[in-house]
Amino acid sequence: MLHKPLMASATGDVEEAGAAAGKLSGGLRAAVRAIVDYALPPRCPGCGIIVGEDRQFCLGCWSSLHFLDGPCCSRCSIPLPAALPGGPIACGACLANPPPFEGAPAAVAYGRVARTVALRLKYGRRTGHARLMARLMARQLAALGETGSMLLVPVPLHRWRLWSRGFNQAALVADELARLTGAARDHHLLLRVKATASLRGKARRERERIVAGAFALAPDASARAAGRHLVLVDDVHASGATLRAAARALGRSGAARVSAISWARVVPDALMTGNIFDFASLDSDMTDQQMTG
Repeated sequence: MLHKPLMASATGDVEEAGAAAGKLSGGLRAAVRAIVDYALPPRCPGCGIIVGEDRQFCLGCWSSLHFLDGPCCSRCSIPLPAALPGGPIACGACLANPPPFEGAPAAVAYGRVARTVALRLKYGRRTGHARLMARLMARQLAALGETGSMLLVPVPLHRWRLWSRGFNQAALVADELARLTGAARDHHLLLRVKATASLRGKARRERERIVAGAFALAPDASARAAGRHLVLVDDVHASGATLRAAARALGRSGAARVSAISWARVVPDALMTGNIFDFASLDSDMTDQQMTG
């Protein structure tokens, strides 16, 4: 009985000491943060000017982002000019040739700021940008369905490119999306078995030929994917050739559904006057280039 008050007192002392240590630790972290911010102030991911917090856009860059949260095709998620009556509607291209995925939203339209963020992650090794991208992609992911039933599958790199780059940017984004939404992820369900040339500047048929056979399933993919909603994760959706090839491979896994999500999507200015479904510019496999700044 004599030990009980002593134990209680000791516990209280420990709690008080812990609280004091926590306050000291918090104060130390704040002091270190102030020093770091003074020496290396946080900068806008889009233009590099000093901003208030890490991974925060300046007003100009934020205002220039075009968020893709309006009406879109129910199959490929290309933006549509206006909401149409009668519920979900597919665009003409998807009616003629349905893609191997059900929904492929992107957070923003591909433009100067979105491009800079993607390239600085991919080639400038600004890996913290993956968290920024995932934050703005999370709402689009939730719109695809219940995140608890999803399995996020990053578009893989071929081993030679992975070794030279050191990381897969799509995998970093998938990790951050999983952390933010609670969705599961699997980095090794889909494999890139063929090194492919850049798709930049290629015609549609040529792009399709280049990525044909580039992806394969892991040996036990059927057991891991059966009945799941698989969501491909990539940084940029341009022509869609890479996403379509990857989705076709995932479709052979026995998954209940295959979708895709990306940070930025190329949306031509002349949305309704040109061939908006055959982009001959950039794809998720952009030519390697060094970023400065």
